[in-house]
Amino acid sequence: MTAEIDVLVVGGAGVDTIVHVPELPVPLADSHMIHPGIVTRAGQSGDFVALGTSALGLRTHHIDLIGDDHEGDLVRALHRDHGIAHTAVPQPYGTKRAVNLVGPDGRRLSLYDATRWAETDRLPERTLHDLAAASRHAHVVITQPCAHALPVLRAAGVTVSTDLHDWDGTNPYHEPFALAADLVFLSAAALPDPEATLRRIAARGRARVVVATAGADGAFLLHDDELTHVLPAEPPAPVVDSNGAGDAFAAAFLWGWLGGRPPRHCARLGAVAGAYACTVPSTRVAAIGPQALLAGVTGPVPGTVSGG
Repeated sequence: MTAEIDVLVVGGAGVDTIVHVPELPVPLADSHMIHPGIVTRAGQSGDFVALGTSALGLRTHHIDLIGDDHEGDLVRALHRDHGIAHTAVPQPYGTKRAVNLVGPDGRRLSLYDATRWAETDRLPERTLHDLAAASRHAHVVITQPCAHALPVLRAAGVTVSTDLHDWDGTNPYHEPFALAADLVFLSAAALPDPEATLRRIAARGRARVVVATAGADGAFLLHDDELTHVLPAEPPAPVVDSNGAGDAFAAAFLWGWLGGRPPRHCARLGAVAGAYACTVPSTRVAAIGPQALLAGVTGPVPGTVSGG
C-alpha cells in the first residue's frame, strides 16, 4: 500500500506570545518599554516541524489536542494558510500557549501555561493508528499526551522520530520518547557530556541515529557507533531569534532522511535550515524551501570525531 502521508506530526500545536526584553535575565524594574511590540502568533514545536516538512514538499499531517478558543483559531488558520492537513482533537482545557521572552541576541526564555492540559488527556487511538498506517514516518513532540501515542505508532509499523529539546539526560519524563524513537534529536545545551548521552540513548533504545544540536557549535551526530561533528552553517541574514531553529533542523533532516540521503548529509541539511530559522523574527513564521536548502549545503561534510 502506498503511503498517503510522508510525515505525521504528533503533538506540539499551540500559540506563543512574543515579548522582546532588554536582556536575559530580565532586569528587575517596575516596567520596561517593549520594542518592536508584543505579538501573539500560532506556532509551537509541532507546528514548526509541520511547517518545515511541508515547505520542503513532504506530504504532512499534524494531529494534536486543540481548544475551541481564540488560540485554537490561530492554530487552525496557520495550518489552513500553509496548506497543512490537520486533525484537531477537542481539548476542553484550551489550546496550549506560552510566553517567549526574547533577548537582543536572539536567545529566549519560554513560559508555558501548565493549566491547558491534564494527565488524562489522550489522542484517540483509532484515529492515530489510521493516520500512522497511512504514513511513511511519524515525528512525535514531547508534549502531553504524546508519550501514550508511542505504542500506537509502533503497532502501526511506522518509523518514529522525536525531539527531546533541552533534556538534561536524566529527567524521566523524556525517557519514553528517547527509547522508543528510531531517530532522536535533542539540544546539547543542558548536557554535561553530549557524547555520553547520545551513546546511552543508542545503547538503551531503538535509535539508529541520535543528533544533538549545539547552536553556534553546530551539531553532533551518532550513527553506526561513530560520532561526527557537523559544522554550523552560515546564516543567510543577521541572526535575530533562535526560536524554531531545532524544529527547522529536524524538518530538514527528515526531508533528507526520507529521501535516502546519508545521515551526515541530513545533518548538514539540518544545520542549514536551523541557521535560516535564526534569521526569521519570532513574531512571524517562515520555513526554508528545497532550493534554498540545497544551495546552502556546500563543501565536504566534516569527518568522524570518535568511534565506539
